[in-house]
Amino acid sequence: MIRVSGTAATRDDAIREAGTVLVEAGAVSPAYVEAMFEREASVSTYMGNFLAIPHGTNEAKDSILRSGLSVVRYDEPIDWDGNEVRFVVGIAGLNNEHLEILSKIAIIFSEEDEVAGLLAAGSADEVFALLEAVNE
Repeated sequence: MIRVSGTAATRDDAIREAGTVLVEAGAVSPAYVEAMFEREASVSTYMGNFLAIPHGTNEAKDSILRSGLSVVRYDEPIDWDGNEVRFVVGIAGLNNEHLEILSKIAIIFSEEDEVAGLLAAGSADEVFALLEAVNE
């Protein structure tokens, strides 16, 4: 569920794009995407180092069909409330499985060399290989 050429130009479109990938993969129902906007309205999901991790509210757990992760990379930075975002990682986790995934993503994106590698990756397969530690 990786796209290396996202098409969104705004924060809201990027949330919708990451959410749509989760819906298309069968991880969540469309209601979950709306919950991602509710979460963003209450607290920004911008994490730093070009990364945002939009996810649904606790009330949206019934909209999660299976744990899933979408990764969308943007060639041009998205303005995320005054911060530049190049990676939007949509996340949905059953039984709090997403907490461990969030932790692993945060570790990867805390390293500037890792982020540079992800930005330079030429394909979804290359991005997947660089993020493989998330699945371990």
